[in-house]
Amino acid sequence: MSEFAPDAGFRKNRKLKDALLRHKAFSKEGFSERLFGLLFSGLVYPQIWEDPDLDMQAMELKPNHRIVTIGSGGCNMLAYLSKAPASIDVVDLNPHHIALNRLKLAAFKHLPDHADLVRFLAMPNEKSNSRAYDRHLAVKLDEATRSYWNGRKFGRRRVTVFDRNIYETGLLGRFIGAAHLLARLHGVKLREMTKTRSIREQRQFFEEQIAPLFEKPVVRWITGRKSSLFGLGIPPQQYDELASLAADHSIAPVLKHRLEKLACHFPMRDNYFAWQAFGRRYGTEEEGPLPTYLKPEHYEVIRANVDRVNVHHASFTELLAREPAASRDRYILLDAQDWMTDEQLNDVWREITRTAREGARVIFRTAAEKSIIEGRLSPSIRDQWDYFEEKSRELTALDRSAIYGGFHIYGKKA
Repeated sequence: MSEFAPDAGFRKNRKLKDALLRHKAFSKEGFSERLFGLLFSGLVYPQIWEDPDLDMQAMELKPNHRIVTIGSGGCNMLAYLSKAPASIDVVDLNPHHIALNRLKLAAFKHLPDHADLVRFLAMPNEKSNSRAYDRHLAVKLDEATRSYWNGRKFGRRRVTVFDRNIYETGLLGRFIGAAHLLARLHGVKLREMTKTRSIREQRQFFEEQIAPLFEKPVVRWITGRKSSLFGLGIPPQQYDELASLAADHSIAPVLKHRLEKLACHFPMRDNYFAWQAFGRRYGTEEEGPLPTYLKPEHYEVIRANVDRVNVHHASFTELLAREPAASRDRYILLDAQDWMTDEQLNDVWREITRTAREGARVIFRTAAEKSIIEGRLSPSIRDQWDYFEEKSRELTALDRSAIYGGFHIYGKKA
């Protein structure tokens, strides 16, 4: 496991600055990039917002596969472990995500049983969780991760967030909370969506309660500003991609369409992403599902394979540059390429192509619908990959998180 500085802010996080900054500090674009960087240098995603079941269907994981993935909230790399792959290398530029990934791995390995795991990672307002951390986890963590969770924020140890509701924290958690507050100010209680009992009721609630909010002047004003959506983890480059989808370059219709998919295309009982968005929690056993990695049927195999994961405070390109040729099988880039310059894009794909075994696959998501790499990769790299376009469109429609425009699958040519 790579060492990381648990409290390094944006100013000291050279890895994040290199990935994000493109413009001079005193330009409009440069100011926007730096503001996003400041916000993104804290905890952003307590839960990852990419659907792991879709990932595993696209990747067709097998026991001999060696995986490289971006960590984010850590849920998906744990879901991949349910297929018992040979290894998973997790990378992330955000030290808060590194600490969360390592804690989730330790929770699987060292908490006494599945009930304790679910109580710690999924149940809000469980006052015993920080005591479980002290009893079972703290001594098992590496020094940097232990220092992070024992560190104090606003006078309380960070780990006590698990005594409350970690999913209400982080940049995204606070953004969702602000959206709930804004809706309440307009007379709409978004939590009421969790009381619906059918797709028909979900659509009725969306059309009668939620959709009209997007016509409110304050909502259109907020969504017209890049900085207002930094709480979704949307950097300036992604905002521009989303705005390009609308004729008037307003992001409000795009967000409305994505929220409509989240609210209306999948039953609440099957969609834990919708439970987090509308209920600020996971459903109970009778209400809705837990994330894939927390389901009881996957517990034993994930726990048995925790030691196959290595977590690195590094970029995708940085990690792969250290690895031998033809040594990896599956690559998960999340939406990171939406941030990248052409140079960065070619750098990461050059290393992916060098390290990819025959039959390797790459999956990623994009804010807009089209694949971000087409027309941008050098022909010498692009010609070594097949685009599974039809399968990509099929799986995009099935993505329960609903926040991305496109899901894309590429396969290494023989």
